[in-house]
Amino acid sequence: MSKEVSLSHQYIESRIFNIRNAQVMIDRDLAEMYQVEVKRLNEQVKRNNERFPSSFRFQLNETEKKELVANCDRFDSLKHSSVNPYAFTEQGVAMLSSVLRSDIAIKVSIQIINAFVRMRKIINENLGLLQRMEGVEKKQIETDQKFERIFKALESKAFNKSHDRFLIIDESEVYHLGASLKDLGKKWFAFSKLDINSVENILKAIEKKV
Repeated sequence: MSKEVSLSHQYIESRIFNIRNAQVMIDRDLAEMYQVEVKRLNEQVKRNNERFPSSFRFQLNETEKKELVANCDRFDSLKHSSVNPYAFTEQGVAMLSSVLRSDIAIKVSIQIINAFVRMRKIINENLGLLQRMEGVEKKQIETDQKFERIFKALESKAFNKSHDRFLIIDESEVYHLGASLKDLGKKWFAFSKLDINSVENILKAIEKKV
């Protein structure tokens, strides 16, 4: 990397991972941004170990390392490494600038911390939206379940006390009655107007039976 220390939000954010429910950056990515070797970066941290508790820095286990390698081609070399990489939280990144003691480290740390803040803001804003969407989805599921119960209840009822009736007016209009007019208003009563073709078909059927 050149001596230019102006890094875009996109570049930094693409190197922030969520591991163990924390947003972190990997030592190799940080070393590249700080323009130092990974070995030197971790040596400086070890010399100031008291400044880096586990909430600031932790070493990835084998499973986490394999997942990192699988998701990022730039970490392919880790497959054959006997030392697992270290992850730094936002607080760990802030502390790095004080132990590396260089102008570049200070400037890069500020940019990285700004990226962390920006990502946290985006996550918090979207969290409210996700919660509202989950609420809508939950209500939809409850509604669907209610409809399903209604449909099942309707399917279980046997309408064996009624038969279709048709009301024909002036051989031009026909109405379908799902039950007798005396049952008008009952839950299982049906009343609908049919098209002109239905009138002709019904009349023809009646003529054949007469």
